[in-house]
Amino acid sequence: MRYSLDEERAALRARLGSGARYDAPMAPAEDLILARRGTAYFARKLNELADSDLDAPSLASGWSRRHVVAYIGYHARALTRLADWGRTGVETPMHASAEERDAEIDLGATLPAQALRHLYTHSAVHLNVVWRDLEDAQWDAIVKTLDGSAIRLRELPLLRAREIWHSAFELGNGGAVWDLPPQLRTS
Repeated sequence: MRYSLDEERAALRARLGSGARYDAPMAPAEDLILARRGTAYFARKLNELADSDLDAPSLASGWSRRHVVAYIGYHARALTRLADWGRTGVETPMHASAEERDAEIDLGATLPAQALRHLYTHSAVHLNVVWRDLEDAQWDAIVKTLDGSAIRLRELPLLRAREIWHSAFELGNGGAVWDLPPQLRTS
């Protein structure tokens, strides 16, 4: 007997209980999948590195691997602030300025290896929880990126997917262009 997707979702929710979090039905499901798979891929590439390997140069010009990890961790925090803005209506910019963002990354790159890894892990989990808590209408809220561009919250997962997949490649420890999902190879 075949069940509809709605019936399957209802059965899953019944099994997991009321405390579980789910994406809203109108959430950008495909882009969320790309971002979540990118998160897992980045974690795998990061976990392949010994703590001492974090000090090596990355493929990002002028950055060590530490900088890449700090960047991707703080990027998740910045997107979380935008999602909070869209959810609450209270303006919460990604960063006060590009200089503030750069200083944050530089400072983050000095964290002990374990703290840097925790920054990545915790920021990724937090962003995912915030996305899961967004309601259908909130995905269409308009916020502004650091450069002042107005975007809908539904654009954030694809933005994150691009950044995290490319950053995993920039760690420079075996990630390859063909590992990227096809829709991200030219973006």
